[in-house]
Amino acid sequence: MRKTVIEACCAVVSIIAAGVVLFSMAPSEAAVANYPFTLPPSEQQHRPIVAISRFEVDVLVNGRTLEEYHARGRSYVEAIAGAEYEVRIRNPLPYRVAVALSVDGLNSIDARRTSAWNASKWVIEPYGTIHIGGWQMSSDRARRFYFTSERDSYAAKLGQTSNLGLISAVFFREIRPIPTPIAPPPRPYPGYEEDGLRREKRSEAPAPSAEAQGAAKERSDLLTRMPNDEYAATGIGRSVRNDVRWVNMDLDSRPAAEVTLRYEYYPALVRLGILPRQYDRPDSLRRREGATGFEDRRFSPEP
Repeated sequence: MRKTVIEACCAVVSIIAAGVVLFSMAPSEAAVANYPFTLPPSEQQHRPIVAISRFEVDVLVNGRTLEEYHARGRSYVEAIAGAEYEVRIRNPLPYRVAVALSVDGLNSIDARRTSAWNASKWVIEPYGTIHIGGWQMSSDRARRFYFTSERDSYAAKLGQTSNLGLISAVFFREIRPIPTPIAPPPRPYPGYEEDGLRREKRSEAPAPSAEAQGAAKERSDLLTRMPNDEYAATGIGRSVRNDVRWVNMDLDSRPAAEVTLRYEYYPALVRLGILPRQYDRPDSLRRREGATGFEDRRFSPEP
């Protein structure tokens, strides 16, 4: 189905490939489009099979990827109180895909709560990567994501608190795409050198501004005073420039893949059994469990 979409001109943070935003459909269109598309047999046999593991969704803080922990059939990351973050999404395919990205159950483009098919979407170019760092507020402005409490979250301000702590990305393929005749760049071998050529160093993330550092410290100080039973959510932060424009795109209504990430503060991850508890002082019970009956000693020592 032909769609009107927005192409990102500048990202909230650096965008490696141009991003696109897709308008959500009118109800009458959605009722028809929810039925699967049927392509001719000649095209069906050439349709690629997409594995969910090929799409990558990562959470970055200060340009560094948060470690993922896999448990309970889910992937978890540890939220950092007060820190701004961005979501990095990679397209491993040789043609464009559109991705509906929700944070705390709200679409990252218009903050609406809809199905993935009806949601406005970001579109990623072949083999492209985009970084979504905030809620899109207009055609040229966004407001940053940051980890905060449930009470301070953007979702709470909108009265939508039933899906906090979740980042979800649903991917849709372009119909009858024209494959791009390029190969994805190979991953560099660690420490690889040949013919005097060193592998290109990964660029350092830009240092946050004094304003951003001050806001992060204020949020962090607030969160450190919260009890351990406080849970993580995403706030609506400072305003940044992020230009987008509308374009057209045809999408298959069947999702190609879905990737979800759960985020929590450290105490919650401990209670869920995802991370081990850290002890500030020696654990007497564990010391006693490691006790032994004998050692190689000839006589009793003086106390």
